[in-house]
Amino acid sequence: MSTSTEQPADLTAATTLLRFATAGSVDDGKSTLVGRLLHDSKSVLADQLEAVEHASRSRGQEAPDLALLTDGLRAEREQGITIDVAYRYFATPRRRFILADTPGHVQYTRNMVTGASTAELAVVLVDARNGVVEQTRRHAAVAALLRVPHVVLAVNKMDLVDYAEPVFAAIAEEFTTYAKELGVPEITAIPISALAGDNVVEPSANMDWYGGPTVLEHLETVPVSHDLTACHARFPVQYVIRPQTAEHPDYRGYAGQIAAGAFRVGEEVTVLPSGKTSTITAIDALGEAVDIAWAPQSVTIRLADDIDISRGDLLAPTGDAPATSQDVEATVCHVADRPLAVGQRVLLKHTTRTVKAIVKDIPSRLTLDDLSQHPAPGQLVANDIGRVVVRTAEPLALDAYADSRRTGSFLLIDPADGTTLAAGMAGESFATAKAVAAAEDEDGWDF
Repeated sequence: MSTSTEQPADLTAATTLLRFATAGSVDDGKSTLVGRLLHDSKSVLADQLEAVEHASRSRGQEAPDLALLTDGLRAEREQGITIDVAYRYFATPRRRFILADTPGHVQYTRNMVTGASTAELAVVLVDARNGVVEQTRRHAAVAALLRVPHVVLAVNKMDLVDYAEPVFAAIAEEFTTYAKELGVPEITAIPISALAGDNVVEPSANMDWYGGPTVLEHLETVPVSHDLTACHARFPVQYVIRPQTAEHPDYRGYAGQIAAGAFRVGEEVTVLPSGKTSTITAIDALGEAVDIAWAPQSVTIRLADDIDISRGDLLAPTGDAPATSQDVEATVCHVADRPLAVGQRVLLKHTTRTVKAIVKDIPSRLTLDDLSQHPAPGQLVANDIGRVVVRTAEPLALDAYADSRRTGSFLLIDPADGTTLAAGMAGESFATAKAVAAAEDEDGWDF
């Protein structure tokens, strides 16, 4: 059995990885920015660049259209817009990146929720000619609700406003004021031209009045902490292993991925929602016995007692277990074309557990213009952000989303056809997001 108490090498190496998402309105230049990042950081293979150059010439363009590096679907290339989340992986000598290029059209806001749900940074683009628009505010609201700790405001197409500093300053001030009201803890504004390459990878000679970092420099140096071991330990059971072979006649293990924190052999744990307790007798990782395991490792945990445990149950350290409840209050982003109405029967999926539920109330819907709450809307439609109260048929062990993005989130699903209706954040609201951001800013904490 391993007795090492140091974290696995792959976990410490993950600190060099940044997950980030791009968002913005239609034609703000998101795909062009991503293409410029990939091209100028020399992360594009020769055959990929040749294909883009050929496609650009066939469309009558003299210069390569770098947006084609991310707009991979035929419908996207034909329409000239992004309609799906495009994931790209690239690296520089200083950091590795997983990038989610999300759509800008209002009907695809749901895709932005998907792309930003695991992001540590969001790049929100604004057309310098149009300034902050409703979709900009919507994307800022989604980033705030999803607790994305770093937001970059990229004011694009500065070449079309003669690289005017007052234009950039006015947009940056308006967006920063709005985002701070939402509770976004850190906003960095950068004036760019994705088409010309100004301040994307290399500093711009056309904007000597700007002394901040380029987009890539900021991505490479922004402090990012995804140390899941510091969170409350949580282990959703995905599968019960009982080989019942002659070699292992009494083997019974619970397999899954550690969602947060660390588990140790000899530690007492509570099984939720039953509330029964036991002690960890063994942890198997990659076919070997270890005495400690961290998130996000996939392991099999064995317990001292023969407890009735099945998929969807949650293991947590005794004394640090979340409360169980059948009443869930949350903020949701509605992502389906069909409305979500009071009285509607749904399925609620939380980690590996799916239970029947009913929407008891929709207390309010967020008005993005002034961040006011529209009371008792009765229903939420596509791209709405609102508060809901859900009653589940079985108890759930949810953490507050402010404490854990992984075990504080859930999905509402249509039981008839499996369509995802809404993405929810337990206990989350803009009031709490702003309060936490203010407290952490005052105490100097890393949000």
